[in-house]
Amino acid sequence: MKANRGQMERALDAPPADIRFFLLYGPDEAGSAALAKRLERGMGPQAERVDLDGATLKDDPARLADEAASFSMFGDRRWIRITGMGDESAPALSALLEAEAAGNPVIALAGALKPTSKLLKLALDHKAAMALISYQPDAREAEQIAIAIAREGGLRLPTELARRIVDLANGDRALMAGEVEKLILYLDAAPERPCEATAEALEALSADNPDTEIGPLVNAVLGGDLKAMHKELQRLAETGAAMASVIRPLLTRAVLIANIRADFDGSGRLEGAVEAAGKAVFWKEKGLVTRQVRQWDAAGIGRVIQRLLDAERATRSGRGTGDLMVRQELLTIARQAARERA
Repeated sequence: MKANRGQMERALDAPPADIRFFLLYGPDEAGSAALAKRLERGMGPQAERVDLDGATLKDDPARLADEAASFSMFGDRRWIRITGMGDESAPALSALLEAEAAGNPVIALAGALKPTSKLLKLALDHKAAMALISYQPDAREAEQIAIAIAREGGLRLPTELARRIVDLANGDRALMAGEVEKLILYLDAAPERPCEATAEALEALSADNPDTEIGPLVNAVLGGDLKAMHKELQRLAETGAAMASVIRPLLTRAVLIANIRADFDGSGRLEGAVEAAGKAVFWKEKGLVTRQVRQWDAAGIGRVIQRLLDAERATRSGRGTGDLMVRQELLTIARQAARERA
């Protein structure tokens, strides 16, 4: 059944026994991912999470219903998260909804779906499923989202600073959340010790290093050029640049690819989708961006964004471990891009 945002938020915070499946879809994939986090919090820190994807369910349509009816090995609560779900998973969803029992809630992140999607129709028509489409927020909504994210972490974010964060992140929810999280950590804010965000703190965290050129590394990683990637990493190491500095440019490009890919999937016209991105695509890199959009499908670039966000969080917990994780994630992403290019 179709849900509005308030209904979906309440259901994810405390999953009803009669809802087996939550579908989050639409062009604002970061917004869908943020909603999915509510189910994770609602299930509790001890809950076991089972991760599946569309390809797995296509090969084994019965897997989803089996996982939803299974008990945790440790007796804890259990839930299933599906990424990259599309019409190939419709038989798996049908089996889940028709099963006699399914005690573990299932949430799926599907990205953009056509109105004629079999998956979407199943979710909208069945009373044991809830579906919500997420649209890209406009400027004012994006500011309120940034303020709300900050408030949850104990940070009071003035509207002017929220607007600057929206501009820095180009309105993308995931990137906004990353900027706000950096502010929270920098100012040592917490719900029990709230504090006010300052322009000085934002400028300190957002300042770019003019001596570091990240562009070639971004293109090497997302283009699958392993040799060039290792060369660029060595060059950055020689300049003393922290690995954390490469994540934000990579995230910006990955989100750009995701947005263009969603437009391309909807229209079938890649050149038009690239042109529609406007000034977000630097004219000298239009060819590179176009090739990268061809390489990455919606599910793949969605996983890249999640990997980069996880790596960014790791860099804040300890530089040594964080740098190692960033390098590993870059290698994983580049290898996947190389396979897609082959």
